[in-house]
Amino acid sequence: MFIKEYISKDYPAFSITESLQKVKPLIHQSGFSHVFIQSKGRLLGAISKDKICRSDADSLEDLQPYLERFAMLEDSTILDSIRILKSFNANVIPIINSEEKYLGSISIVNIFQEFSQYPFFWENGAILIVEVDEREYSMTEIAKIVEGNNAKFYGAFIYHCDQGKIQVVVKVSRDNLSSIDETFDRFGYRVVHKFYSDLRDELLKDRLGFLQKYMEI
Repeated sequence: MFIKEYISKDYPAFSITESLQKVKPLIHQSGFSHVFIQSKGRLLGAISKDKICRSDADSLEDLQPYLERFAMLEDSTILDSIRILKSFNANVIPIINSEEKYLGSISIVNIFQEFSQYPFFWENGAILIVEVDEREYSMTEIAKIVEGNNAKFYGAFIYHCDQGKIQVVVKVSRDNLSSIDETFDRFGYRVVHKFYSDLRDELLKDRLGFLQKYMEI
C-alpha cells in the first residue's frame, strides 16, 4: 500500500546539465511520459517527453522553463498516485524522501498491478452506479443496503459530483441483486447504471420476445 514498497530504481533522474543527445534515446526506449531532472542531489522536477523530443536545445538546462514540479514522498500511499497521474498527464512518478532526494519511480503499470490484487477489482460481482442528492449521501447507508440484502459489499467510491447530485460506484457480490436494486430505490438512490444480469430484465426481454413472436404469427 505504501509507495516505498513499489519503488523501481531502473529509471534514472538526469543531471540538469545532461545533453539532450543522451536523454532522447532513453526516453524513446522507456515509453515514459516524463524525464526527471536533478541537481546537487535534489529533484528539481520533470520535463515531458513531447517537450524534449521537439526541442533543438543542447541540454536539459535550456528547457528549465518547462519543468513541472511533481513527485511523491516515499511514505505516501499508492492511492495518492492517481491524482498526480491525472493532473500531469503522466504515466510515471518520481519518488523522493523528505530531503527531496530522488529514490526511484513508480509507473502506471506498477500501480494497476497493485490495484488488481484488491478484492474490489478481482472478486466476481456486480457494479452499480447509484445517484443520490448530495445532502442525502451516506456511504454507511449504501453499505447497509447491500449487506441488509445478504450480499457482500466489496467497496465503493464517489464517481461524479454535479449540481447537488453524487454518483457512487458500488461493487457487490452477485447475491440478491434484484432486491438490492429495489432497496436502493426505496431509500432514494437511483441506479443509473448496472453491470450484471438482472433476472427481472431477462424475464421482461423473454416476455417481449414471446409477444413479438405471437404478433408475427
